[in-house]
Amino acid sequence: MKEKVDLLKQYINESDNIVFFGGAGVSTESGIPDFRSVDGLYHMKYKYPPETILSHSFFIRHTEQFYEFYKEKMIYKDVKPNITHLKLADLEKQGKLKAVVTQNIDGLHQEAGSKNVLELHGSVLRNFCMNCNKFYDLNKIIKSKNIPYCQCGGIIKPDVVLYEESLDDATITKAIQFISKADILIIGGTSLSVYPAAGLIRYYKGRKMVLINKSVTAYDNDADLFIQAGLGEVFKEL
Repeated sequence: MKEKVDLLKQYINESDNIVFFGGAGVSTESGIPDFRSVDGLYHMKYKYPPETILSHSFFIRHTEQFYEFYKEKMIYKDVKPNITHLKLADLEKQGKLKAVVTQNIDGLHQEAGSKNVLELHGSVLRNFCMNCNKFYDLNKIIKSKNIPYCQCGGIIKPDVVLYEESLDDATITKAIQFISKADILIIGGTSLSVYPAAGLIRYYKGRKMVLINKSVTAYDNDADLFIQAGLGEVFKEL
């Protein structure tokens, strides 16, 4: 693996136009479990499948049950950025990393210091009233009993993309712009199985696509450099 990490270092040293595309594996080392691994959220037993609970229609019809699950399984208030978050923020400060495109909703990239973060699936840190659009932070959700309500009486909804909902067009457009113009695309901690997000990497036109993941993916053969390892193991060497 050392030779591959050394090659990645060379790529980074020679470029000032890097884009990072990340998934759940970026945050697992901060203590946030992923969804699809053997021990992940989707393999746990609930009254309803997590995919059903985290859908728009379930939120509308069974809001109280949605929030019971959401507060218990989707909010990790005391977690901190790990070495991958911190190294990416440092690369941005150096002028090398132009954007982080993330499928995560935890806000850890921003907490680590990254400025240009494109959150494809939204963020648990942002919440809004479905009636008047008033903004609320995460504390409002945590402190509310059962369903969080706005001062106007409207139901507050997390600004996260639920199943049956579309991704934000403006965020998608920006992600495509950065990915298509990147010299180096580093993909990390994702199985590349969640669409339409995973399809964005098809817009990369360069010849230095780096894929870092513990397990194999359908895109391994498309990568110019594939490192089968945990992100922390790689980024601590950069």
